[in-house]
Amino acid sequence: MVETERRPRVGILAVQGDVREHAAALREVGAEPVEVRLPRDLAGVEALILPGGESTAMRRLIEAYGLAEPILGLAASGAPMWGTCAGMILLARRLTDGDVPILPLLDIEVRRNAYGRQLDSFEADLDVPALGDEPLHAVFIRAPVVTDVGPGVEVLATDPMGRTVAVREGRWLATAFHPELTGDRRFHRALVDMITASART
Repeated sequence: MVETERRPRVGILAVQGDVREHAAALREVGAEPVEVRLPRDLAGVEALILPGGESTAMRRLIEAYGLAEPILGLAASGAPMWGTCAGMILLARRLTDGDVPILPLLDIEVRRNAYGRQLDSFEADLDVPALGDEPLHAVFIRAPVVTDVGPGVEVLATDPMGRTVAVREGRWLATAFHPELTGDRRFHRALVDMITASART
């Protein structure tokens, strides 16, 4: 009898945002998506995605449901984390508007809605050498940008104006754009690969 391969369990913060799209993308790369609304939903989760949405509303809901400490505890245990768009804002240690960070994991400074009303939403092809030679088609929706990175942070991609829009620090990722809204699954696969790499070590 052939043993079926275990599917890594990846949580998606499901208080708001692109939960369904991330879940579909995770299934495509062989992971089991787990919707996280309460601390108990983190049980058995091996990585966590903080999706796009409205960062201020998401912050209020994280506080209301008591999720901040359990998420930070999951990160401290070595679990990979990935924030997309609003998720990048939630994971930043510094915000240009002076707001106090809620999940200050990534040593980056972030500016909200950095493209302003005229570039509220747009698409662009980005070079992401860490994911291969093929450009990655990126969808930006009221996107933030990274205005400063710490010494341990790897810049994975910049926008056509040279501003940082994707970073990695150890097992934590953040993208200012929405890979879940395209057919390119390289970021989702990279997150799952970090789980398997952690299991090996």
